[in-house]
Amino acid sequence: MTDRLEPLIRFHPFTRLNALLDGIKPGGPVMALSVGEPQGAPPAFLAEVLEREKKDWSRYPLTVGSPEFRASVGDWLNRRFHLPAGMIDRDLDILPAAGSKEALFHAALAAVPEWNGGARPGVVMPNPFYHVYAGSAAVAGAEPLFLPANRANGFLPEPDLIPGQDLPRVAMAYVCSPSNPQGAVASREYLARWLGHARRHNYTLVVDECYAEIYRGEPPTGVLEVAEGRLDNLLSIHSLSKRSSAPGLRSGFVVGERKLIKRMTQLCNYGGAAISFPALAASAALWRDEAHVELNRERYRQCFAIAEQIIGKRFGFYQPPGGFFLWLDVGDGEAAAKKLWSEAGIKVLPGGYMARPDASGVNPGQPYIRVALVHEPAQVEEALGRLVKALDRSSATTAASVAAQ
Repeated sequence: MTDRLEPLIRFHPFTRLNALLDGIKPGGPVMALSVGEPQGAPPAFLAEVLEREKKDWSRYPLTVGSPEFRASVGDWLNRRFHLPAGMIDRDLDILPAAGSKEALFHAALAAVPEWNGGARPGVVMPNPFYHVYAGSAAVAGAEPLFLPANRANGFLPEPDLIPGQDLPRVAMAYVCSPSNPQGAVASREYLARWLGHARRHNYTLVVDECYAEIYRGEPPTGVLEVAEGRLDNLLSIHSLSKRSSAPGLRSGFVVGERKLIKRMTQLCNYGGAAISFPALAASAALWRDEAHVELNRERYRQCFAIAEQIIGKRFGFYQPPGGFFLWLDVGDGEAAAKKLWSEAGIKVLPGGYMARPDASGVNPGQPYIRVALVHEPAQVEEALGRLVKALDRSSATTAASVAAQ
């Protein structure tokens, strides 16, 4: 019998990173730039709301959340994406989620049909990708179908790249904008192409928009803006972890096709984590406030300006329009990660751990490292200085070795 959970264990990026660095002593003050965990302080009113609502810690939460939470999300969606009146029913089209990870996972369980010996369902995703996409596909019994997301296509794979022989069995596709790890932002036309393709071929498009409020220029287009006032074949997922620097709150939501929202609600009733009433009240307050989000964006702008100043033209550096990651071409991501840990105490994620080999056997993430600029600007400046020093020293050593030969 095939163990469909085995790949989840074997390919989990942070399990692999821990194994890679196991037994290696950090060569400097430890700085974790490997995980997309915002380290900035959330707004002070978050703690105030939790304290005010503390009486409700004694109540079992409801999967569907509270009317106040759903109203705050509905108002935010209408305000942020300029939706047509009546497009979203707050009570039937919105479901709270314990962070975007859980919503992405349950989406596959809701949208992928049972495999009964015929053609195995397929779940399309970019390559490189967020590991939950492949994990949820495997648990749902589907085969992950990887589309290249590289510099040639602006790190945003096109639906027309889905092989024709696989298209009839595609049950779902994940699209991420701004993308993880490259920070690419999808255009209105791009999202419309994907949603139109999903509707023509009758699969569910799941758009991971958890980085949508972290950007340097214009606000990224949301998929709801191109949905033509309807939600069929569509799920959109948002989170407060990145937007509000509140990953520990474990709060987000999914909005989309009503039958899928209903199915995800039932899945959560059986095996999900409903958000507590105090956390729902705090979440509603966060969705209604934009001042702290702009402060958050400004902090990331400062971090990227520091990165550009320190890194310069090294390692294929570019300022991504969205997200908070650097995607640096260092030649060998694993070797660089070990060197940075052993010589500088800096932990980064090898890009190859976020990708799978393509048809030619090449892992498109292998040359890269992902660097999360999630700390305060002064800490980012100090850490990137150490990073560049260690990698420059490595490059100089390699160059000297080649010259000696």
